[in-house]
Amino acid sequence: MTFAGTVFFASVIAVAYTFAGYALLLMIWARLAPRPVRQAPINPSVAIVVVVHNGSGLIKKKIDTCLAQDYPPEQLRVLIVSDGSDDETNHIVETFNDARVRLLPFPDRRGKAACLNDAVAACEEEIIVFTDVRQRLNPLAVRHLIDNFADSTVGAVSGQLMFERSGMTGFGESIDAYWRYEKHLRRLEGLIHSTVGVTGALYALRRSCFREIPPQTILDDVLIPMNTVLQGYRVIFEDGALAYDRPSTSASQERVRKVRTLAGNFQLLFAHPALLAPWRNPVLLQLISHKVMRLVAPLALLCAFVANIALVADANKAAFFRTTLALQAIGYAVAALGALWAPANGFRLIKLASAFVSLNWFVVLGFIEFISNRSPHLWKSHQVPSSNGRSTS
Repeated sequence: MTFAGTVFFASVIAVAYTFAGYALLLMIWARLAPRPVRQAPINPSVAIVVVVHNGSGLIKKKIDTCLAQDYPPEQLRVLIVSDGSDDETNHIVETFNDARVRLLPFPDRRGKAACLNDAVAACEEEIIVFTDVRQRLNPLAVRHLIDNFADSTVGAVSGQLMFERSGMTGFGESIDAYWRYEKHLRRLEGLIHSTVGVTGALYALRRSCFREIPPQTILDDVLIPMNTVLQGYRVIFEDGALAYDRPSTSASQERVRKVRTLAGNFQLLFAHPALLAPWRNPVLLQLISHKVMRLVAPLALLCAFVANIALVADANKAAFFRTTLALQAIGYAVAALGALWAPANGFRLIKLASAFVSLNWFVVLGFIEFISNRSPHLWKSHQVPSSNGRSTS
């Protein structure tokens, strides 16, 4: 086989494994060797931690949804960590008429990771539940998370983020489809050992499993659970623990969020090489398949296209490679149509193609963000009305 042929088929296999083969492997693995979690109704002390920067339009509703949890009130506390807020956030929390609500204010903005370190240090509860300010919690969310800790092998439990469909755009539907695929992978990973990362909007952790993370960390919701795995515990996915949010309504909005997340993936791998050590990380295959291969996929797509162009000149196999090149060109053309003409996203195929290409392009932008932005851990956003489901944290 020629060099171009090797590159082409290797690239196609890499892309196919990343987005389809890995899911199939997990399904087979979970069917043949599942590791069920022992659940039981237990009532350990719980602290719900919310880190917020300038969230005055959302903080009251967030506290209300935390206090409304179906959990023994005497065992539940809410800690609001204000990361340099200069709006009315601190005042609203301070005037809240419930002794279970406490404010931990910091005058200077330092980023979520630094605040999480201080928040956990200020807690004595057995279990810490982390959640963001913008998501509404199901009243049974904490209960469903906590029952999994009856199993002594479980160190962290991820909740499930659900997108509200009212007012969802065509692009939002494509993001919802991608997110359902992502949750399917996490659910299967938890069945065989541990999910790689948790839902930052809602997850619970044994306080004894917490290890201080670098203040510049972007993906605390990956590093914290991975540190838990390195200690010998499992990290699982709990379907019943629900948090509700709304997806991005456009590619430009999703781009801001996704680029930062992908920059965090690059940061994680470069800053924490122990995660790639097979003698330390029992879920290394999952980490490579779920995270690393996603970062490699855009390069594989480019190599497949360029190699395919070179292979068209091979007279013996020109017909086959002309067909594969045409299929790639059509796929990218369909994605471009969805990006340039919004009504086209009413067709499912166009919508999914556009989302697929956009998400892979965001990987490239995420790498650029990683190497160029010296303070990527500081989330840049603006206060918006709470009615649209977005926030400033």
